[in-house]
Amino acid sequence: MFTGIVTDIGEVLETEVGDAVTRLTVGCRYERKGIDIGASIACSGVCLTVVETGELDGRTLVKFDAAPETLAVTTAALWRTGTRLNLERALKVGDELGGHIVAGHVDGTASILSRDEIGDAVRFGFETAPELARFIATKGSVCLDGVSLTVNAVDGTRFSVLLIPHTLAVTTLGDWKPGDAVNLEVDLMARYAARLAEASGVR
Repeated sequence: MFTGIVTDIGEVLETEVGDAVTRLTVGCRYERKGIDIGASIACSGVCLTVVETGELDGRTLVKFDAAPETLAVTTAALWRTGTRLNLERALKVGDELGGHIVAGHVDGTASILSRDEIGDAVRFGFETAPELARFIATKGSVCLDGVSLTVNAVDGTRFSVLLIPHTLAVTTLGDWKPGDAVNLEVDLMARYAARLAEASGVR
């Protein structure tokens, strides 16, 4: 589990396409000794399992295997050498829950429709599939590229978020531009509430 609070920005250093999986090598500032094989790290919202670690030029190298399902549902298939990723280590018992509960199981993607500068802040407009939009509510939480954000407004399959300068500075979200696709994980609470409502309607 994660919270959508980014703790480092990693960089894709290499991608190796195999028969079944794609091996991703990511450089980061985490201490190597603190990363166990089998640990989970959210990479721009995608929960990936550490399969190997190393060091290069003062940076920790972390390797992950991305399965076909991950490549099909998320933006991971678009990652190339130099791609910057929002990173978050898995929660430990007692950690502060600063964002909202995030599983790292990306539901799909959202397309950026607009970027509007509002002083030092930026408002982004998005569109996503109807089956995901139904879980997005005004003032609710959404996880975009691994970052916990508050939804400003919703209009059908379209929604918007407003990013403050701090978020723009410590994540990759300042690089976003219209036409980009971003990883989207809907709020778990919204998903369960919708499922309960559906079950109640059947009775």
